[in-house]
Amino acid sequence: MVILRLFPEASLGGKSDRNARSTPTPPTSQPANTANTASLLWHAYHALPSPSNQVNWAGFYVLDASTPSQLILGPFHGKVACQTIRFGKGVCGAAAAQQKTQLVPDVEKFPGHIACDSESRSEVVVPVVKGGKTVAIIDIDCAVENGFEEEDQRKLEELAEILSEACDW
Repeated sequence: MVILRLFPEASLGGKSDRNARSTPTPPTSQPANTANTASLLWHAYHALPSPSNQVNWAGFYVLDASTPSQLILGPFHGKVACQTIRFGKGVCGAAAAQQKTQLVPDVEKFPGHIACDSESRSEVVVPVVKGGKTVAIIDIDCAVENGFEEEDQRKLEELAEILSEACDW
């Protein structure tokens, strides 16, 4: 499982942990890898002390093959989400268009913020880039302001690099 390369000490607990670690080679399936990664991110954040355990959305938006300037909802954990986001719109669209991580301590102050969940107060969005093109974004929302630090950004950027190479985008 690709996420275990980034967080080798991660524990999923019980049988699922053993199953994840026994996978002989990571599958290249983008849906499988992003679905498992979204689950692991959700549970990892919720196992940490506050504010990390206040994460209220963790998941992916992927490039919409039918509309290349648009992201479409991918695997996630949290409340029902926006289905599409145009490049350049909101925090996710900014990360996709600029190919630059957006670490936002207060989403209410982000110009053009799209409130898919009105309870979100901070957000970190990391682009997944392959061949010079944004193929997805990792989006993590928190119900409190200042929910993320530069260390979150660094680790999620490492994860984006791993996913860029490990998935069949």
